[in-house]
Amino acid sequence: MKKSIFDKPFTQQEPIPRRAINMAVNVLKTGRLHRYNTIEGQLSETALLEKEYAVWQKSKYCLATTSGGTALQIALRAVGVKAGAKVLTNAFTLAPVPGAISAVGGIPILIETTRDLTLDFDHLLKTIKTSKAKFMLISHMRGHLSDMESLMTILSKNKICLIEDCAHTMGASWNGKKSGNFGSIACFSTQTYKHINSGEGGFITTNDKKLIASAILLSGSYMLYNKHLSAPNESEFKKLKFLMPNCSSRMDNLRASILRPQLKKIISNQKRWNIRHDYFKNKLSKIDGIYVPSRPLKESYVGSSFQFLVSENWSRNMIERFIKKVKKRGVELKWFGDLEPKGYTSRHESWKYFPSHKLKATSKVMHQLIDMRIPLTFSLKDCRIIYKIIQEEFLIEFKKLS
Repeated sequence: MKKSIFDKPFTQQEPIPRRAINMAVNVLKTGRLHRYNTIEGQLSETALLEKEYAVWQKSKYCLATTSGGTALQIALRAVGVKAGAKVLTNAFTLAPVPGAISAVGGIPILIETTRDLTLDFDHLLKTIKTSKAKFMLISHMRGHLSDMESLMTILSKNKICLIEDCAHTMGASWNGKKSGNFGSIACFSTQTYKHINSGEGGFITTNDKKLIASAILLSGSYMLYNKHLSAPNESEFKKLKFLMPNCSSRMDNLRASILRPQLKKIISNQKRWNIRHDYFKNKLSKIDGIYVPSRPLKESYVGSSFQFLVSENWSRNMIERFIKKVKKRGVELKWFGDLEPKGYTSRHESWKYFPSHKLKATSKVMHQLIDMRIPLTFSLKDCRIIYKIIQEEFLIEFKKLS
């Protein structure tokens, strides 16, 4: 019997909404793309976006940046990370997270991950004692939230400042509280594969007036901070304006205009993503040899990607063969256990710019971990075809173990 083939790209996002296109065209017609290039009485698209995102996120302040990565760097600087400072972070994350820590002179201290792709709290407690770190940058990697209440208890007890990387959790929440509202400051991404799309872009949110004033100055506001709508009063800037370097990380009005209409679609898109995510969860979790990370009842997630673990008995050759076979049939899966970085799937052994870590548990999980994007351009019918291909090729390999 002829095997089914899937013929849609895993990188194809939905079109930018018509209203966003019209708003972008209006910006282009004015020629005023720089966020501070406004005439008297005019509000820039970027300033309006920041105000709207702060309201949506339920935070006091918001700053729009050129990318999620620059947002991380500015946030780290704003909270006081200096050269040589130790910063706790997930071992399971993407390269921009330890990259941001290193970029500001910090030293990443990696915490083990569980097979549910969340922080190993036992390892975190041990590492807090040995490292004496006073900062933590948690990456809610692939949308998996750790127990945030327990985490905040640990960090508060040890007087550790938390920065949240919410690149994969825009719209997610823990026990009814939005991701990004737990730490001192939070960062979001609007890169193409995230939950709203401007190609590149990011946000910083916080309720702390000193932190947002620092972030605005760091982003490169020159002395034009009075053009921000989501900001504290001028007195906060006067205390700091000669102390902050200009990092030139401002979002422009063109990208802001594209993003503003997309804010209204996040919740409806979350439901659409979760329907597709949960289809894969319900089907793949029933296959012997596959483990699907559990999701606590307190977690409200955005399932824009899907992860599963193969049996630890699978060799590298078996996993590579499985990935190649589904790829030949049109299904793109990424393997975090590959010894060489492939696209975005680098792992902690690949990051040679800071001291290496011996992380047996994380390395074991990475060896088993398979990752898949779920663009909203896929229908449920598409999901059924993808599942069938994964199931068939997985079982062929799995039978070789018996």
